[in-house]
Amino acid sequence: MALKNALHDFDRSLHRLKEAYLKAKKSNDDNYNFFRDSAIQRFEFTVEIFWKSIKYYLKEIEGIECRSPKSCIREFFITGGLDSEEGVVLLLEMIDDRNMTSHTYKEEIAKMIFSKIEIYIDRLNEILVKFKSVVNITI
Repeated sequence: MALKNALHDFDRSLHRLKEAYLKAKKSNDDNYNFFRDSAIQRFEFTVEIFWKSIKYYLKEIEGIECRSPKSCIREFFITGGLDSEEGVVLLLEMIDDRNMTSHTYKEEIAKMIFSKIEIYIDRLNEILVKFKSVVNITI
């Protein structure tokens, strides 16, 4: 049950992240920083929900306990949840980026992270689709 709830939350948060990202990309100069910062905030909570979804998946489907975002991502790769080591590296980098946003605010960091959000959205969406097929649920 925790997995199904987490996947539902993951789906909704990813949708909201896409929404904020697109608004920032289309916004004028007056609103850009507001929408960019909103997208970064949504990125933070989407990453949190994402790794917890992996945690619940590993526990409920694979019988594996993991406690940290990076250990969960590594275990998810080992169990076949990720297709490539490059995918693992990207997700570990995503965790690092999320950690940077939640501990300090610097304009350079915001610009750098925002520039990578589209890549993260694409990868997270691929994983969500895989989750849905493996767990066989409709969200």
